[in-house]
Amino acid sequence: MSRVIAIANQKGGVGKTTTAVNLGASLAADGRKVLLLDFDPQGNASSGVGVPMREVTSGVYNTLIGDVPLADVIRPTGLDKLFVAPATKDLAGASLELANLEQAHSRLKDIIAPIRDQYDYIVVDCPPSLDLLTINGLTAADSVLIPVQCEYYAMEGLSKLIETIELVRDSLNPQLQIEGIVFTMYDPRNNLSGQVVTEVRGYFADKVFETMIPRNIRLSEAPSHGLPCILYDLASRGSQSYIQLARELEARRPRAA
Repeated sequence: MSRVIAIANQKGGVGKTTTAVNLGASLAADGRKVLLLDFDPQGNASSGVGVPMREVTSGVYNTLIGDVPLADVIRPTGLDKLFVAPATKDLAGASLELANLEQAHSRLKDIIAPIRDQYDYIVVDCPPSLDLLTINGLTAADSVLIPVQCEYYAMEGLSKLIETIELVRDSLNPQLQIEGIVFTMYDPRNNLSGQVVTEVRGYFADKVFETMIPRNIRLSEAPSHGLPCILYDLASRGSQSYIQLARELEARRPRAA
């Protein structure tokens, strides 16, 4: 059964796109067919798998605002089972254009529907905001995975996102679940990291993944080469942590009766 997972956090710099790219790649390396849908106008998920925005003439924007089928913009990547629906610079104005369209909040859900069953996972990289693009991502998703950086304002940003998720669940997508919270940029030598982990685990309990993503130079370098980290340096701590996260996600996945 296909699963649509939105990677979301309105705070920038928390490892959202890094998580979307490397979790998607790790699932694909494990044999799952994965579509990485770049819904962030910055286009970093696209370039992170070797499809820079400057080379894209038709992408998610054209399916969202125009009449181009999503299947027509999907591209292969360096992993056989990982595909990408890339962003273009036009996506930056999509929120304003969406506001003038019917069913503005569910456009993404509608364009995913025809190809959904072709993939085991569709991973939606949402923008670092709570605008109409992110609302579309949450409305289309079965669940939300929330990357949280181990820093002082983590809980404040997390609480705002949870409020938005609850609003979407109440009015647009009653089936929306929290897939889990994953700590990113974790440094065990930093006392603050430990405090944030303790506080978030105390509040969200089993919604927090056991796997934590460390600060890792290889994770930072890989995007400049247009590669997920597992293709850049498989042995690195960054790669191994996302492989472990993918396994933990798979273990949590609801099974068909």
